[in-house]
Amino acid sequence: MPASTSPPELYRHSLRLLLEKDIPAWVGLWAEHGVMEFPFAPPGRPGRLEGRTAIAAYMRDYPDHIDLHDFPDLRIHETTDPATIVVEMRGVGRMVKTGDSFDMTYIAVVTVQDGRFTSYRDYWNPLAVQAPGTGFATGGAR
Repeated sequence: MPASTSPPELYRHSLRLLLEKDIPAWVGLWAEHGVMEFPFAPPGRPGRLEGRTAIAAYMRDYPDHIDLHDFPDLRIHETTDPATIVVEMRGVGRMVKTGDSFDMTYIAVVTVQDGRFTSYRDYWNPLAVQAPGTGFATGGAR
């Protein structure tokens, strides 16, 4: 993406890449030293990923766990800092291992610099994916 890409444009593009299951391209949207945080990560799951390499390793098997179909209810709020947005959305699809439906609400605080993600704090609900039968108790986008 060009350095002039706005945070809302970059975020919308990142969602398209996730729906296409193009994880390498999604990781390519990150700054080399970007940080992804999961403030509500359960014990045993990472709360912070530092650098594109760590984010790539975390997201590598994402399509093997969740088959995303859509991101309805997307709301992007611009802030007084033009580099930072607050995102509200739902991710819907199915859990690959069990076939169970997946419906997660997210709030994220995202900062972009030079057309790349530099900070992404993902406030997801870990209890929603630890329900019996889901077979899935990892963090955030994965």
